[in-house]
Amino acid sequence: MTIRLYDTDARQVRDFVPLTPGCVSIYLCGATVQAAPHIGHVRSGLNFDIMQRWFRYRGYDVTFIRNVTDIDDKIIKKAAEQRRPWWAIGYENERAFTAGYDALGCEPPTYEPRATGHVPEMIEMMQALIERGHAYVADGNVYFDVRSYPEYLKLSNQELDNLRQPEGDGETGKRDQRDFAMWKCAKPDEPSWDTPWGRGRPGWHLECSAMAHKYLGGAFDIHGGGIDLIFPHHENEIAQAKAFGDEFARYWVHNAWVTMSGEKMSKSLGNSVLVSEMVQRWRPIVLRYYLGTPHYRSMIEYSEEALREAESAFARIEGFVQRVIEKAGPVDAAAEVPPAFAEAMDDDLSVPQALAVVHTTVRQGNSALTADDKETAVARLAEVRAMLGVLGLDPLDPRWAGTDRGDDLHGVVDSLVQLVLEQRQSARSRKDYATADAIRDRLVQSGLEIEDTPTGSRWILHG
Repeated sequence: MTIRLYDTDARQVRDFVPLTPGCVSIYLCGATVQAAPHIGHVRSGLNFDIMQRWFRYRGYDVTFIRNVTDIDDKIIKKAAEQRRPWWAIGYENERAFTAGYDALGCEPPTYEPRATGHVPEMIEMMQALIERGHAYVADGNVYFDVRSYPEYLKLSNQELDNLRQPEGDGETGKRDQRDFAMWKCAKPDEPSWDTPWGRGRPGWHLECSAMAHKYLGGAFDIHGGGIDLIFPHHENEIAQAKAFGDEFARYWVHNAWVTMSGEKMSKSLGNSVLVSEMVQRWRPIVLRYYLGTPHYRSMIEYSEEALREAESAFARIEGFVQRVIEKAGPVDAAAEVPPAFAEAMDDDLSVPQALAVVHTTVRQGNSALTADDKETAVARLAEVRAMLGVLGLDPLDPRWAGTDRGDDLHGVVDSLVQLVLEQRQSARSRKDYATADAIRDRLVQSGLEIEDTPTGSRWILHG
């Protein structure tokens, strides 16, 4: 069966037809490294990790590019606030993102280019666009003339007359306020590079157009990212690349957000949950299950209850795996996944439907164990391991060795801590603050940090 993907540009699910038979090229907008990642940040990387795994299972040779934006307004602002070099902040947070991807079992991309390593390619692209009348220089800035590209806003389905273009400080000299900055004139104490138009630094949108061209050429198969990037980022990427002469991406695939109380998870809103905190509180494989098993185009509403449900669901799978191994010894993954699983994955990466096949197979295997039918139980486990391998969730995969932080004791500890936190909340509700503080102090003495958040108290184990 042909793999089918929802194409944001076409606004429908389309059969995937690669540019080169047997090969697939993917560009994913990766981290902007102004801060450490929260679970909303890594969802995109996780969704596209599952995508590349499925393409490989289907026999494709995958080239997967996930860039790092290591220079932009937010990073420069953080550097000024913290009185640290911009590159130090970028590198520190880039390492935090890498640690987050690794913790959740994401396979590394083919290449992970940094924006600052590709200024010559950006200059080359700008020069060509200026020569062709698509860009112009003003006050040391270089702007893209949006009216010069007739298909501008096709991806986001907006009207140019109604457009309000986001812009940053110092963007002076525009011919039209809807034009966007490709290059920004240097400011005192900010990083800058030499160009034919004076010193400055790249605009966010130019970085990805230049890097996609360098690593994937003038045409490639899939461009991915979060839905928040459709405009302005991806719209502006398209304008630059196609005006430059590239065919650019043939399919546009966007993942939805992780939300909290209906709002997009964001550091600026103060509602983010850092990956580094979460992997102390939850087994990383459970976090992967929680973030990776909803459909990539569905919102995930964060809650402790939802995480506990994910933990319980995955525990049922793990329990079956362990029982069969105890009875029959090691079992290798089957060479092929069940047809129903493959059909679901081929249909726009429908992981929830694919996961239903996993759980059905687990139930069949458990029934076989109850009936002392070892042969059938082993066959079902082989299928389960094959399916979990595609999803990056095989508990027997060596990558998960040593990541369980206490194995099954985590759930027990969490239940006990939640009970104590409920007692603390009850004391606070009746204004018995002395008892509430005493409970907190005992938990802290036990090696736990208690943080009160708008959604309730949460704990972190120090180790």
